[in-house]
Amino acid sequence: MKYSRVFINSLAYELAPQIVSSSDLESRLAPLYQKFRIPMGQLAALTGITERRWWPKGHRLSDGAIAAAQKAVNETGINVSDLGALVYTGVCRDQHEPATACRIAAELGVSKDTAIYDISNACLGVLSGILDIANRIELGQIKAGMVVSCESARDIVDATIEHMLAEPTMQNFAQSLATLTGGSGAVAVILTDGSLPLKTERQHQLLGASHLSAPEHYQLCQWGLQEAGHLLYREFMRTDAVTLLKEGVELAKDTWGHFLEQRNWVVEQVDKVICHQVGASNRRQVLNALNIPHEKEFPTYQKLGNMGTVSLPVTAAIAHDEGFLRVGDQVSFLGIGSGLNCMMLGIKW
Repeated sequence: MKYSRVFINSLAYELAPQIVSSSDLESRLAPLYQKFRIPMGQLAALTGITERRWWPKGHRLSDGAIAAAQKAVNETGINVSDLGALVYTGVCRDQHEPATACRIAAELGVSKDTAIYDISNACLGVLSGILDIANRIELGQIKAGMVVSCESARDIVDATIEHMLAEPTMQNFAQSLATLTGGSGAVAVILTDGSLPLKTERQHQLLGASHLSAPEHYQLCQWGLQEAGHLLYREFMRTDAVTLLKEGVELAKDTWGHFLEQRNWVVEQVDKVICHQVGASNRRQVLNALNIPHEKEFPTYQKLGNMGTVSLPVTAAIAHDEGFLRVGDQVSFLGIGSGLNCMMLGIKW
């Protein structure tokens, strides 16, 4: 995928207000820790995550997305009638139907000509949405589009802790550890063809993207519902973190080679990278496997945890605000998601 007329003009975000430390979660798991003589502090030691953020109880996902979307509109000064498409890409949704994008579009007041729909692709949802909008722009179908997402980890972490205490086994602990890293936040990305009069100076050119998959590993990370009784279902999430990381790194190496070849780049020409934020071990192994110096990557997982689809774009926005990403930088977004899918984007910042 190569692009010549697509620009990212806004990366607006909303962080959930409640800070939850890893020690807070471990205190709830005290009986399990005592049974297996696990010392307190292991969650932060194993993941590198000291805290994450959660929305208040009863928070509506589309509310977070609307807040981020309004920030993006205000930043760019775009006329919402110019948005040819609005796509919601979170793993978490308000309900099965209609598309969560519909309420967001209604609150923004988009035109009747705007295409409104949801996309689901695990942690790669926002990147998938960016490419979907980019394709429409490159084909000349629309001049601008918005990608929105909001993720919430509170409910699934609460359910996981209850399950860990009800079935206190080391296997259950190992399969649940990744869930405990979950954070919450929202993001909105505006892309245009560069022709609209905007008040922002932000104009990051999307150059291209590569996408490879390994769907034979679809069972390594699963989040959904399972039967708990007659007409009763409970939310569950389980992850084979060791195998997921191993196979994810292999897929990332293949995708990175494809990406560099497509862009006619060598590693040294990539000035900065923004990775999907999972944890310390994932960051280290992915960067080492791709021969990317660690100082070229900007991490946020330590304080924000894994916010799913929101993690990578929010990290890019913070990296920009703090001056890590500078005008003219050759930047790559590196996304690896359960499925397995791997997506890498090239951007001239």
